Amino acid sequence: MISTAGTVGKWKAMARPSLPSSLDSRLPGISREVLSVSMEPKYQCQQCKDILRKPFQAQCGHRFCVFCFKQLTSSGPIPCETCRAEGIFEEAMSMLNIAVAFPDNAARREIDSLPAKCRNDGCSWSGTLKEYEGQHEGRCDFERVKCEACQALILVSEKDRHNERECEARTLNCKYCKVAFNFKEIKAHDEICQKFPMQCKDCGKKKIPREKFQEHIKSCAKSKSACQFSEIGCRAVVDNGKQQEHEQTSVMEHLRLMLGALSSVRLRAEGAGEWQEDSGLGLYRGPEDAPPAGAHAVAPNAGRGGGPGVQQKVTALENIVCVLNREVERSALTMEALSRQHRLDQEKIENLANKVRQLERTLTMRDLQLADSEQSLRELQFCTHDGVFIWKIADFSRRRQDAVGGRAPAMFSPAFYSSKYGYKMCLRLYLNGDGTGRGTHLSLFFVVMRGKYDALLKWPFSQKIKKERLVLLCPLGLS
Repeated sequence: MISTAGTVGKWKAMARPSLPSSLDSRLPGISREVLSVSMEPKYQCQQCKDILRKPFQAQCGHRFCVFCFKQLTSSGPIPCETCRAEGIFEEAMSMLNIAVAFPDNAARREIDSLPAKCRNDGCSWSGTLKEYEGQHEGRCDFERVKCEACQALILVSEKDRHNERECEARTLNCKYCKVAFNFKEIKAHDEICQKFPMQCKDCGKKKIPREKFQEHIKSCAKSKSACQFSEIGCRAVVDNGKQQEHEQTSVMEHLRLMLGALSSVRLRAEGAGEWQEDSGLGLYRGPEDAPPAGAHAVAPNAGRGGGPGVQQKVTALENIVCVLNREVERSALTMEALSRQHRLDQEKIENLANKVRQLERTLTMRDLQLADSEQSLRELQFCTHDGVFIWKIADFSRRRQDAVGGRAPAMFSPAFYSSKYGYKMCLRLYLNGDGTGRGTHLSLFFVVMRGKYDALLKWPFSQKIKKERLVLLCPLGLS
């Protein structure tokens, strides 16, 4: 039997729509390697399994880092997996909800006072866990961090020098075109960079961008190039500035080369063969393929006989091409229709998926409302408002065997109140004991819960708890 006594003090606002800034954290738990002593299970975050950082206690009694708890409940209330693992899951009590959880300052004070040491090799720092978190964590010169670029482990004190000079994967800007490149690729980029400065070997001019180098070569007075009459045989290579002078001094030579080229063209024209048709196909017959003298009069007749056949083949090929074009157009129209239908189907699927998601959200809200209703019914059935609570445990023998076997080590009582508008409380019972009393004692804990009228009550909770009587009613035959 549990009783509470006390008076209501000054009103204190307890509404907490969001986490206070003092509890905001972007880091998970503290590594257990920091502790100078072995870590007790009660200081362990149930999510990250490290030391609790700014602990938060859910209504089921389990503790989490505030960072881990915010991640778990970012999409809304979820079941407590630790309660499932321990076999004490109750739908009303074992829901992780940011609205009903609260910061566990008592556990935080205990954790802050634990002895700590730096886990980095070469560092001799030691102190309390609070000093480590506030003064040493992330500031140790011997701490090794992973380079985001090359993934190498480096000392924090050498991070800037590594990023600027040593990292093989660091990003550098080309000093000519200002484009960012990987350090390993910057040298290869210099070979193709359009802004890279080049030097003309002929005139000695420097800092000519590669993109304008070819223009400079064409206009450079000291650059050498072939004569424009090189195609007909002029082999002179002169400076660009002297091209006009070369053309003026070599007019006669260029005319002789031009005359020779024209003569060769005329000879090729006069000695060229004629078009003849052979076996129904238009073929070119050169002078060396000329038929014998006796067959000269027959060839034209044979050629004329094959002309219509070639024309028929050309006409047939044109018809085939037309048919293929129509097939391609028909296929293109079909593909466009299918694509349009596919887009419509995708829109329908997306609309249906949105409706399914809406229904899932509605069902989730219905489940939460049902759980709240069941909780309210339980409270109305077993709840008391006078600070006195009698807890009758049914099927005690089986529950104790489950606790001894580790299947359900703990159980919660229904909630009760110190008064009609007073503190909301419940009991947590370990039938096989907890902590140092495991296996030898029965452990009973008093739990203050988040209530509807907390804003009217005095905090922190400082009422006296009095144990009047503890009676275990066991069935006959139970030893």
